[in-house]
Amino acid sequence: MTTDKPKRRWLSHLILIAYVMAVIYPLWFVISASMKNNTELFNDPWGLPAKLDFTNYANVMTNSEVWRNFLNSLYIGTVATCSTILLATAIAYALTRMQFKTMNRIVSGLLLVSLLIPPASLLIPLYIMIKDFGFYNSHFALIIPYTAFGLPLSVFVIAAFLRSIPKELEEAGVMDRLTTFGILGRIVIPLTLPTLVTVFILNFINNWNEYIMASLFLSSERLRTLPVAVVAFADKFNMNYGALTAAIAISILPVMLIYAFFQRHIIEGVTAGSVKG
Repeated sequence: MTTDKPKRRWLSHLILIAYVMAVIYPLWFVISASMKNNTELFNDPWGLPAKLDFTNYANVMTNSEVWRNFLNSLYIGTVATCSTILLATAIAYALTRMQFKTMNRIVSGLLLVSLLIPPASLLIPLYIMIKDFGFYNSHFALIIPYTAFGLPLSVFVIAAFLRSIPKELEEAGVMDRLTTFGILGRIVIPLTLPTLVTVFILNFINNWNEYIMASLFLSSERLRTLPVAVVAFADKFNMNYGALTAAIAISILPVMLIYAFFQRHIIEGVTAGSVKG
């Protein structure tokens, strides 16, 4: 038994090291390739760049609409995520605090079923609806679907935490003559802030990385999001791989920063409400 434990420990360490390398190496390759020109990249694709050359980043910033696409992604992702949080918080509060058993079961069932439906299967009806409502080729063509697709999981995460909040706190608010919105705004939301931060981060990252709907519902180059703009760098006749990898590095930078600075909040928010008392 004593000899088996070190072997298992070494095996688990090797698996973790292999997993970390599999995650880190693509990021390292993108950053390394973004500092090479096409000739250097073709001659030595896996090696280190000869020098720290930021020419590709300068070309991407000055000779393309990357900054505009960056701001489009930031605007769409932020508005859609904030809308998701506002609606999800209200729905989760109604499901956990208001006594409408039949309606609560229906809403919970619909949200649960919606988690099982892949968004790709709804692209055609979504496209038709967006065309009919006049939202095609506008930011609302993405904000509305992003908000809707982010609701089910957000509601369940927030509701799980709300169930752990003692109802006595809300009863004290009623004694202080707070309305339902007052209780929600002055008691419930401040207590659920760690979970709301987690929900915001997860939804924002999903919205930031989304490509299929952004490429289908937006035809104007000025309205493109960053993932769509990055794919536009792929010119089959004159491919600039250095500029392409530089654009990819710019697009993943916000996601990496969010995870680096808020990973503790993400873990706390996901586990919040898992233990009562």
